Amino acid sequence: MRHQGRITSWKDDKGFGFITPNSGGEQVFLHISAFQNRQQRPAQGQLVTYELSIDSQRRARAEKVARVGESARASDTTRDTASGGTLAAVIALAVIAGLAGAAFMGRLSYAVPAVYAAVSIVTFMVYGFDKIAAEKGERRTPENTLHLLDLAGGWPGGLAAQRLLRHKSSKSSFQGVFWTTVALNVGMLAWGMSAQGPMLLKFLLGAA
Repeated sequence: MRHQGRITSWKDDKGFGFITPNSGGEQVFLHISAFQNRQQRPAQGQLVTYELSIDSQRRARAEKVARVGESARASDTTRDTASGGTLAAVIALAVIAGLAGAAFMGRLSYAVPAVYAAVSIVTFMVYGFDKIAAEKGERRTPENTLHLLDLAGGWPGGLAAQRLLRHKSSKSSFQGVFWTTVALNVGMLAWGMSAQGPMLLKFLLGAA
């Protein structure tokens, strides 16, 4: 049986809040993982429908939550998510392949694509563990850790994880920092591949 209510409390940084049922009664605990469509972040005041369950703490808990009026778009959203995940995976592989090609032509050390591939795999796994923790309500991986991994060259894996796992892809504040780390990483890589990069690095090392 589905119920209807309004989100009257929401802590976006922690991913949970409470629903006040339209029919009255006690508030219902709501976790971000209960949403069937997580492309849009929940917000206080939204009207939702849900199924009711009881969690391990004997609290009323919402499951299979949907925003009122979005069910007609659910299939389109699923298709968009799948296509976005496929594109992100292709981009990630293309970046690694491009770095390997640059190494083959002698413009980079073979260590560079190897490091990007290894860090991307680790980053993808860390995103995955964080998603599992979010769904179980367990201790999360700090966002700064995810951003540092992205900055260190793991952003192809981070991009793939965001789209394939549907994790952090709709949080605008996270996305803003993520794309900043991508720009910084790409900028540092381009500088390292330029003629000035190695020359300045040798000069600094020599001065030290």
